[in-house]
This record gives sequence, C-alpha cells and structure tokens, in this order.
Amino acid sequence: MLYNFAKFIFTILFYPMYRIKVTGKHHIPKKGPVIICTNHTSNLDPPVVGTTASRTIHFMAKEELFNGKFLGGLLRRVHAFPVKRGLADRNALRGGLKILEEGETLGLFPEGTRSKDGKPGNPLPGVGFFALRSQAEVVPCVIISEYKLFRRTKVIYGKPMDVESFRKNKASAKEMSEGIMEEIRNLYEIHKN
Repeated sequence: MLYNFAKFIFTILFYPMYRIKVTGKHHIPKKGPVIICTNHTSNLDPPVVGTTASRTIHFMAKEELFNGKFLGGLLRRVHAFPVKRGLADRNALRGGLKILEEGETLGLFPEGTRSKDGKPGNPLPGVGFFALRSQAEVVPCVIISEYKLFRRTKVIYGKPMDVESFRKNKASAKEMSEGIMEEIRNLYEIHKN
C-alpha cells in the first residue's frame, strides 16, 4: 500500500522535476521472477527505477540505512531489505532468492556503490549469483542523469538477457556480473547523447 502511494507521489514530483523519459519499459516481463540491474549514480536511483518500472521492486539497501527506527521501518514498508556491504551476507542472499522464488522483482545495483563520474563502473559478483541461482529474467537498465532540476533524465530498460548461455558455459558469478554490466554499458553508450 505504502509502495503504491510513494510511487504515485514520486511520479507526480519526478517526471516534471527531472523531465524523465522512459524507453523500453515493455521489456520488463509482466509476471514471473525478474532482476532489474541498473547503474548507480545517485540516492535518487532507487525511487526513479521504482517509479518508472511496471512492477513492484524489492531493493537491497546498505544495512546502515536500517539502523534508525523510522527510516528502517519506512524502507521495509517499501520492500527494501538490508545487506552488509563488503561481506558475503548470507541473510541478504537468502532473502533475495526468496523474493525471486515467489515470482517477484528484485532491483540490484551491480556496482554496489555509486559511480563518481556517472559512467557504469565495475560490478560485484552478487548480481551474478542471483542471476545464476534463480530462474529470473535479467533486465539491464541504465539511468542517464545529473539529477539537475528540469534537465532530462533518461531511464532505458534493455531486452532480457540470455542467462542460459552463461549457465551452459559454466560461468562464475563474477563472469555473469560482468556480462550484465556489459549490457548496461552498451545501453549507456547507445543513449548517452
């Protein structure tokens, strides 16, 4: 309930403030487990993806954000869950897989942290783990924005990836993550101007 209300508010605010233009939204499968993987440049990225995607997204967020009672409670109510950064957080991994097993949508930022120059960076292996260990469709996404008022923000969703070819080649989680990030970089190069 709160998620839909927040999405409504952000839609009213963000679309005119950041002149959001969405491309490829039809690439997001309407049902079944999905992982939406996007680059990360700002704290505004999660609400922008959550607002522009056609499905409810469960985001991983750094554990520190859940320390405060109010913010932690609010994040949980909009389907975010904590992850310990820099560690193989088994609870977060199990939680993410459970979301996918239930046919829901998981939102991940493969880089694990914000890019300082706005360009897609290097991924961590976590996103590859989820892609290889689930039956989810993986949808690459790129956000191109400086988040300056009334300047264009582009949100581009690419076609679902062929994860099965990575499985057949016995790809590692790191290799899968690199493949996903390569798709995000390609979207960035095509749409950056």
